[in-house]
Amino acid sequence: MRVEYDRDTCIGIFQCVDEWDAFQKNLDDGKADLDGAEETDDGVFVREIPEDAEFDAKFAARVCPVEAIRIVDDDGEQLVP
Repeated sequence: MRVEYDRDTCIGIFQCVDEWDAFQKNLDDGKADLDGAEETDDGVFVREIPEDAEFDAKFAARVCPVEAIRIVDDDGEQLVP
């Protein structure tokens, strides 16, 4: 399972930061950063989700008001927006 984070879509509400510690506030840019992620497309960051963090990652995606965070299974199917 992996998380796909579209940083360009992020509007800096930082609800994800409260839900999963992989997200950090970047007050200089007014957006969240996803620790340990690799940029795969322009502004899209991807990382694997550890099994013990799956619940928190899914919740971070659910609370994002602009759906900048997607949770995708190993088959590429989107589980959470």
